[in-house]
Amino acid sequence: MATQATITRISGPVVTVEGLNARMYDLVRIGDEKLGGEIIKIFGNKAIVQVYEETYGLKPGEAVESTGMPLTVTLGPGLLKSIYDGIQRQLPELQKIQGDFILRGSTVSALDEKKKWKFTPTAKKGAHVSEGMIIGKVQETDTIEHRILVPPGFKGIVKDIFEGAHTINDVVCHLDNGTEIKLAHKWPVRKPRPYAKKLRPDVPLVTGQRIIDTFFPIAKGGTAAIPGPFGSGKTVTQHQLAKWSDSEVIVYIGCGERGNEMTEVLEEFPHLIDPKTNKPLMERTVLIANTSNMPVAAREASIYTGMTIAEYYRDMGYNVSLTADSTSRWAEAMREISSRLEEMPGEEGYPAYLSAKLSQFYERAGRVACLGDEKRIGSVSAIGAVSPPGGDFSEPVTQNTLRVTKVFWALDARLANRRHFPSINWLNSYSLYLKSLEEWFAKNAGADFPKMGERASALLQKEAQLQEIVQLVGSDSLPEKDRVVLEVAKMLREGYLQQNAYHEIDAYCSIKKQAGTLKAILDYHDLSVAALDVGGQIEDVLNVKAKPKIIQLRYVKEKDFEAELKKINDEMGAEFKKMHKGEKKSSGEAFSSRAEREMLDRASPQKKSGVDEK
Repeated sequence: MATQATITRISGPVVTVEGLNARMYDLVRIGDEKLGGEIIKIFGNKAIVQVYEETYGLKPGEAVESTGMPLTVTLGPGLLKSIYDGIQRQLPELQKIQGDFILRGSTVSALDEKKKWKFTPTAKKGAHVSEGMIIGKVQETDTIEHRILVPPGFKGIVKDIFEGAHTINDVVCHLDNGTEIKLAHKWPVRKPRPYAKKLRPDVPLVTGQRIIDTFFPIAKGGTAAIPGPFGSGKTVTQHQLAKWSDSEVIVYIGCGERGNEMTEVLEEFPHLIDPKTNKPLMERTVLIANTSNMPVAAREASIYTGMTIAEYYRDMGYNVSLTADSTSRWAEAMREISSRLEEMPGEEGYPAYLSAKLSQFYERAGRVACLGDEKRIGSVSAIGAVSPPGGDFSEPVTQNTLRVTKVFWALDARLANRRHFPSINWLNSYSLYLKSLEEWFAKNAGADFPKMGERASALLQKEAQLQEIVQLVGSDSLPEKDRVVLEVAKMLREGYLQQNAYHEIDAYCSIKKQAGTLKAILDYHDLSVAALDVGGQIEDVLNVKAKPKIIQLRYVKEKDFEAELKKINDEMGAEFKKMHKGEKKSSGEAFSSRAEREMLDRASPQKKSGVDEK
């Protein structure tokens, strides 16, 4: 039975209530307008409530009542294609009822309670079922089959199961112990959903983005941070991951982003076409929108709402990609609430428990064996965008995120200013999944693919070191092999690391195409070094006609790629073969003339300056 209490103190979204008989994290209704809130602290007969809406107009003495339940989300058919706010209110439905401005205290069902879904049972009468087992299915969208699960904590023998059209509130199965199973059930957002066991992260989340898959891959069920300043291409990179990664379900959380950016996402996503099915990408997407001008408490809750929905689809056996944009705004919401609670501030005013909260969120990601059937594998890959003020990666949110995530994609504003996208800095980024994913890449992309990635990374690092010398004395003064390194690094940057998100072919690059292109670039390096070793001319090496064609491989269609690659490799091999043949006929003469030329080059500046050679 609901209990009543009264407001004694109001501080922004934080309200003190006296005489409330409730538990931590219980949902309460505040004041005459029944504003939603959540208990975050209890001492004596007083409770501190964070309110999910603006508290202007509230006054001490107004009534407060507890619902007796924590903040929960409704999980069932109809989640996909939905746009929610941080506490799972359907924004399009609220817009129909109230217009463009949401009134305080508004409530609307998270799922359509009138729509009927065709339920097809997979469990039979008399079968023993336990938590997590699939008892039937519903075709939620054209691309995703919604599997109806026995909710966690329930088991028994199927007494009755009803095939046909049902709403989310209809009972579709009775168990012998009186348990009723409906198409939808509720789950508290702050409580992780259970699973049978966690598996090793040894399968990559293939994104089709060359710099990510080759150099800084993320595993299915892995965690990644993508920090970057304003204008560095975070949003486009996240769109690419949502559109091209081999996840069946996408959960996008717009947490505290600017209104115009969130509007752009909400307008663009419904029109994006899924390249795998040629159907709208929204058919496998859930959007959660919580802009920076919305109440901070709902922003803090939005992260958990999104993660719970992602875990639900994971339990069905799907690979889910969850993007939170951005966790910096989430941390700012926690900082504001913490200051209202008069808690001791930590670094830069953030609460002392910032690191623990970030860890709890990212720990809910993972690749797991599902309850009910350990052969059913699902995953939640968590990608958190971070917006460090001024692009300062040493600030607390970025640093605490890097402690718990295993992939770091460092966006660089300087690269973005040079129109190099994705603007992921290959010198500052890293992935701790490389070792565990080696076996998969060796099996699916070629035995030498992991080693090729290491070699390419080493060449890019070598280029960065040489650039310091080049800026002082120019590239012509470098040894010939170092000039080859600079040329190969340029090929890697322009023909491999850069990728046009808006080009119909270059937007996605398969693992096989990545392996073939990278091998061609590294083969050019090896053939160049071999040619120089037998006395070849650096000008001939740098002017190989096949070289620009390797860079253009990114624009070759997948079906034509192997034939084009073979043609380029044959042409490149023939050109280098000619260099070798030319040198072998008079290798002594070649070496002699080369030595003489180097001596003349060294002598020429002395002659010009009037210095006596003797």
